[in-house]
Amino acid sequence: MQGSTVTDKRAVKAKSHKQTVNIKRLFKHLEPYIYLLPAFLIFFLFVYYPFFKTIVTSFQLTNIAGKAVEFVGLKNYKELFLSPEFHNSLLVTVTFVVLMCVPAILGGLGLALLAQQKLKGIGAIRMMYAMPMAVSTSCAAVIWTMMYHPSIGVVNYILGKEIPWLSDSTYALLAVALVTAWMQMGFNFILLLAGLQSIPKEYYESAAIDGAGYWYTLWKITLPTLSPTLFFVVVINIIESFQAFGQVNIMTGGGPANSTNVLVYTIYQQAFLNNRFGLASATSIVLFLLMLIVTLIQFRYEKKWVFYK
Repeated sequence: MQGSTVTDKRAVKAKSHKQTVNIKRLFKHLEPYIYLLPAFLIFFLFVYYPFFKTIVTSFQLTNIAGKAVEFVGLKNYKELFLSPEFHNSLLVTVTFVVLMCVPAILGGLGLALLAQQKLKGIGAIRMMYAMPMAVSTSCAAVIWTMMYHPSIGVVNYILGKEIPWLSDSTYALLAVALVTAWMQMGFNFILLLAGLQSIPKEYYESAAIDGAGYWYTLWKITLPTLSPTLFFVVVINIIESFQAFGQVNIMTGGGPANSTNVLVYTIYQQAFLNNRFGLASATSIVLFLLMLIVTLIQFRYEKKWVFYK
C-alpha cells in the first residue's frame, strides 16, 4: 500500500516536471514574438489598420464626419481617373519628384566628396553641411517664404531681380522643390559621406600607383563602390518627394493655379476641405500604388548599376 502511494507521488511529480518542461519550451519558442508584440501593436494601430481602413473607405461614400454611408464600388476611382484636377496633380507630382531629387542627390554627393577631403576645420564644415536636416519643414518653409519675397527677399536681392517666386505658376513648383531639396540634402550628405568613408583606401592607393587622375578615380572607383549607398539614397529621396506636403501647404497652398498641387495636397483638400473622404482614400491608394511601382522598377534594374563589394 505504501509502495503504491510512493509510486503515485513519483508519477505526479514526473508529470508535473514534464508539464514544466513543456511550458519552458513553449515560452522559449514564443519569447521572440513576445518581445515583438509591443512593436507589432504600434504598427497595427498606426500603420496597418489605417492602411486597410483607407482601402475599405475608398470603395465607399462618406458623410461630412467621415463615416461610411453607402458602398459605391469603383465609383471613386472612376471619378478620380476622369478628373482633370487629378491628371494635373499627377503631372505636378512627377515633375516635383524630378526637380527635387536631382539637386538633392547631386548636391548631397558633391558635399560628401568635398567633406571627404583632408582640410583644416573639416569637422565644422561637415556639421554645417548636415544642418539642413535639423530644420523642421514648417520652419524651413516660413524662412524660405520670406527669402523668396519678390521685393525684400534675399534671393531676388542676390539675383538683382524681382521674380514673384511663389505667386507665379512658372516659378512656384521649382521654388518649392529647391527648398525640399535643400532640406533633404543634409540627410543625403550624411549617408553618402558614411559610404565614402567605408571605401577601402587600398583602392585609391593602387589607382595612384597606376597614375590615375581624380576624375578617372571618381568614375571608376568611387561611384561604383558607392553605388549601394547611392541606390538607397535614390529610393529614399523618391519616396520622400512623393510624400511632400508641409512645405506646399505653408508656402503656396497648392497654388497659384494648382501649379504646386501635388497628390498629397490633393488628398488633404479632398478629405479636410471638401469632406470627400472616400475620394481622398482612393487618391491615397493610387499614390501608394504609384510609389510601389516606381520602387519595384528601381529594384528590378538594381543589378545593372549597383555593384556590391
